[in-house]
Amino acid sequence: MIIETEVGTFELIKNYREAFDIQKFTEKYVDVAFDRYTYIVGDLSSEILRLKGFSQDPKGANGYKKIPDYINESCNHNCPFFVLKRVKVEQNKV
Repeated sequence: MIIETEVGTFELIKNYREAFDIQKFTEKYVDVAFDRYTYIVGDLSSEILRLKGFSQDPKGANGYKKIPDYINESCNHNCPFFVLKRVKVEQNKV
């Protein structure tokens, strides 16, 4: 599912327990911190949204292959979470 937000266009890869809320995501997103990441994971703990960015490079310190480890080790057990992938939108050439 493609999601268009004020901060960019994303593909919603996983939405476990209906965690994604576009308003909460937009309020929490900080462009300086997250614009460089291809993947963004959001998790809800005590109704508070946390965001974590992951890069396209699978071998990097924050590579996307580390997303399952992050969810299993840093998120509360069975908490709602979502995974977004940034989509590059091509602008029409005139």
